[in-house]
Amino acid sequence: MCGGCRLAFGQKQGASNMSDRPSVIFLDAVGTLFGVQGSVGEQYAKVATRFGVDLPAESLNQAFFKSFKAAGSPAFPERDGTALKAKEYAWWFDIARQTFQQVDALHQFADFEAFFAELFAYFATISPWEVYPDVPIALKHWQQSGIPLGVLSNFDSRIYSVLQGLELLDYFASITISTEAGTAKPNRQIFEVALHKHKCLPQDAWHIGDSFAEDYEASQKAGLRGIWLRRG
Repeated sequence: MCGGCRLAFGQKQGASNMSDRPSVIFLDAVGTLFGVQGSVGEQYAKVATRFGVDLPAESLNQAFFKSFKAAGSPAFPERDGTALKAKEYAWWFDIARQTFQQVDALHQFADFEAFFAELFAYFATISPWEVYPDVPIALKHWQQSGIPLGVLSNFDSRIYSVLQGLELLDYFASITISTEAGTAKPNRQIFEVALHKHKCLPQDAWHIGDSFAEDYEASQKAGLRGIWLRRG
């Protein structure tokens, strides 16, 4: 367990009989490496104002998380790049539509599809995101120690542009995301996909993330050393 915002330098919660020096360290993305500035609701409201729609951020935030939770895991069977991106886009479109429907605001948009296209592209940039201050320190420490790093996240293909823009991409030897893997945390299969990329046994790997269920418990069940990062 890592308390507060001290990535990798706090007390670690995991199996004590596992190696203190892992062969690879996997990290979750949102909530672990970087987070949304303010709240998702604030960012949705910010883009909505460009289309002449003014809504309270808190209401949007509550509606978003309700819609997000109901959407299920973003894991798709497609392997064709174009088809996969279409699936990602459609998955997020439904969440956004349901979010604004819950706050009775869909009718305020002259063209909701145009709004969503801009919203989707916006979250592929660095504008809505911020890197946690402890992250570069930890990543540099591991890199200098010669430990390979991988991202393991229930994210979509926008992760590449986000990591690049936040100047984090070069730290990672592998990127494993649910939409490309066809399986999502807490399913053990996504951990197996990530481990295969490094030809690594589960007991020789760590996984760090901010979700107790999807990161800590799921990685432990998959045989990795799970480390729960509790931010805030």
